[in-house]
Amino acid sequence: MTSSKVTVMLFLSFFVSSTMAASAGNFYQDFDVTFGDERAKILNGGQLLTLNLDKFSGSGFKSKNEYLLGRIDMQIKLVSGNSAGTVTAYYLSSQGPTHDEIDFEFLGNLSGDPYTLHTNVFSQGKGNREQQFNLWFDPTKAFHTYSIVWNSQRIIFLVDNIPIRVFTNLETIGVPFPKNQPMRIYSSLWNADDWATRGGLVKTDWTQAPFTASYRNFQVSTTSTNSLTEQSAWQTQGLDAAGRNRLRWVQQKFMIYNYCSDLKRFPQGLPVECRRSRF
Repeated sequence: MTSSKVTVMLFLSFFVSSTMAASAGNFYQDFDVTFGDERAKILNGGQLLTLNLDKFSGSGFKSKNEYLLGRIDMQIKLVSGNSAGTVTAYYLSSQGPTHDEIDFEFLGNLSGDPYTLHTNVFSQGKGNREQQFNLWFDPTKAFHTYSIVWNSQRIIFLVDNIPIRVFTNLETIGVPFPKNQPMRIYSSLWNADDWATRGGLVKTDWTQAPFTASYRNFQVSTTSTNSLTEQSAWQTQGLDAAGRNRLRWVQQKFMIYNYCSDLKRFPQGLPVECRRSRF
């Protein structure tokens, strides 16, 4: 990696951490535990939340509020060590058979092997739009910021403010886009060793339990959180030339699966959105 790329990444990481720390949410006020009882803990006066997984149960939480378009930021430190078989999910979702959903899922792995970051977009109950990545850092050593920018034109997935994926609104050519159903924020830590690591070949090592994922510095910006005179960047946010270059860098260096390249999966032809620019 060149020194200029390192400088840009360090600057972005510092900028996001600094701005989020100034206006972080409170887990007591903003979230409810959904399962796991004492395995989900809110600490430090509501500034930190931890999820734990043991052999008997995982744990999870959801936002008290629903959101319709906006920017969501969360800093997460993933399960360290041998995390094989575990999944840490962080996503937006509505409810019902025609639900919308925007997914980050972190698939654990053996010590020393990289996590798989799994992304997906559901609209009107239909998903099957998976893209997967390895990360350019160890996500277990420190907190990193995972963001979703969701406006009426596109959805942008970001890691430390670096775009890794864009899903563009192509309703004009018949591709459903999630923009009408309010969604809550959900997160959970659970055992999925039947599929999560190497297709289920590597099982969870329960001698390493409890497994822990940590969360801090939640921030949300929506039309309801902005004043009438404030025009938030997320409402029209896209990618400029520098953003497109960073996206290409991530997708060329770190993408390990793209449904838009899976001809065996779609023998009758790739989905229509795969044939159009996603920037």
